[in-house]
Amino acid sequence: MTSNKHVLSWIDEMAAMTQPSDIIWIDGSEEQAESLRAQACATGELIKLNEELLPNCYLHRTAVNDVARVENRTFICTPTKEEAGNINNWVEPSKMYATLKKLYTGSMKGKTMYVIPYSMGVVGSDFAKIGIELTDSIYVVLNMLIMTRVGKNVINALGDSPDFIKGLHSKADLDEENRYIVHFPQDNTIMSVNSGYGGNVLLGKKCFALRIASYLGKKEGWMAEHMLILGLENPKGEIKYICAAFPSACGKTNLAMLIPPEHFRKLGYKVWCVGDDIAWLRVGNDGRLWAINPENGFFGVAPGTNEHSNPNALATTRRDTIFTNVCHDLDNNTVWWEGLNNNPPKNALNWRGEPWDYTKYDKNDKVKTSGAHPNSRFTAVAKNCPCISSEFDSITGVPVSAIVFGGRRAKTAPLVYQSFNWQHGTFVGSIMASETTAAAAGAVGVVRRDPMAMRPFVGYNMGDYWQHWLDMGKIIPNPPKIFHVNWFRTDEEGNFIWPGFGDNMRVLLWILDRCENKVEAKETPIGYVPYTKDINIEGLDIDEATLDELLSVDKESWKADIENIKEFYKLVGDRVPEKMYEELAALEKRLG
Repeated sequence: MTSNKHVLSWIDEMAAMTQPSDIIWIDGSEEQAESLRAQACATGELIKLNEELLPNCYLHRTAVNDVARVENRTFICTPTKEEAGNINNWVEPSKMYATLKKLYTGSMKGKTMYVIPYSMGVVGSDFAKIGIELTDSIYVVLNMLIMTRVGKNVINALGDSPDFIKGLHSKADLDEENRYIVHFPQDNTIMSVNSGYGGNVLLGKKCFALRIASYLGKKEGWMAEHMLILGLENPKGEIKYICAAFPSACGKTNLAMLIPPEHFRKLGYKVWCVGDDIAWLRVGNDGRLWAINPENGFFGVAPGTNEHSNPNALATTRRDTIFTNVCHDLDNNTVWWEGLNNNPPKNALNWRGEPWDYTKYDKNDKVKTSGAHPNSRFTAVAKNCPCISSEFDSITGVPVSAIVFGGRRAKTAPLVYQSFNWQHGTFVGSIMASETTAAAAGAVGVVRRDPMAMRPFVGYNMGDYWQHWLDMGKIIPNPPKIFHVNWFRTDEEGNFIWPGFGDNMRVLLWILDRCENKVEAKETPIGYVPYTKDINIEGLDIDEATLDELLSVDKESWKADIENIKEFYKLVGDRVPEKMYEELAALEKRLG
């Protein structure tokens, strides 16, 4: 498929090490994909689902010991530990290459090596970056065909250039003691071994689009962020775009595919999804920040996805989808998961492939007793989403009006506040946090800092990453305004006060009003907070007093939070920019 000597010599070198019996190039054609699906069904790697109810949909089960991203087995290998930083696991590159070589040698004996040329971003766009993943897994091939843009046009766009991201994946023995997901930023290389789970093996996703891309962005003057991109259309037909970063379990995908409340729908408001997970951002010729979604599909968490929480995501999964580790309903050959509906199948196999009795479900032991694994997934084609943006395939991306950070805080953060400026906004992103819930392992209410929702995904030192944010602020003539939201404030009984879901649009409308200077806001020690009258609560079962409570700034809990922030900055280490400490001191002073 190519005469690119850089590509061919690297493939030869990897093949000599892994020793596959055959090498097949993936050309992006439907004929080849269909042939691979049939092959995977014949070996049991995939199960074909009911063609009438779920056309072109398949079920896959991973190994029981291989069901999620493994942060403790994920490494950033830079020449010095300082470059990787304290947040990342680090091993010196030559030492790691030696470790990996032992695991890869002969790992593809008797297997086929598939060569996947793929583009993150629309082929030919200024944003686009090309990768080649070598894998011994048909499951990986079929997922990459959904998640990225694959085919001959990618390799043609690369031409004779050496500028591509190398990715090697082998399932090997699926040995969790020797499972490694490794990034070599200086070498443009990603290596994954002994896993078959999507988050560890679809190398275009977090590995390339965030860890490697964040490093490239720092080097080249752009940003790779763990952010959804949505467009909000008003009744006049004007669309404004927002990027938003949330840690896991904070409703990111739900916001990306938000359906406006009925009152707003009748007025003509619409929300368009450009992306649900990752944004690449560059400064445009007009001085604004422009964003693309580098992905081509959604790799979403199934449990909790339903007609109420996210009807658009559910609709997206009804065709051309690969389901991983969900429950298999044998009566109609479809799938089910906890939170889909209140009708668990009576005749089913659980995510492990064992007969499942829904009456034995225990929410305190979900992994053992649930039908679907709590981290079970769907890999779905983005263009099947009912609210996909017409700008999804734009080669220029979309102009960003606002950047929104969010977390899950019971008392500390108000419903929404705006940063004072870009530098303060960077500080707000750096102190992002969520409190653990009963669903998470360990104690409830423990604060976990997850700056810009990038803690597991920054490909270099977190302090340098914050500095890159500060530097970007100096080169964007018309930067987006930066906000923070918290849908999860609770009352004395621990109940959520804000309804969330579609009603979050009411907050987004205030954010956009602020971006266009249409409304005033009151200054508080933490930033600008809305006046109650400026958040539209028509049709909501919330009065102004409750909204006042949601927008209040609890100084005492913020003062307590300061100590936690200082501890976290200490953990990040001596590369925390001085400006961040200045912002922290200023916050402490304003709080009195």
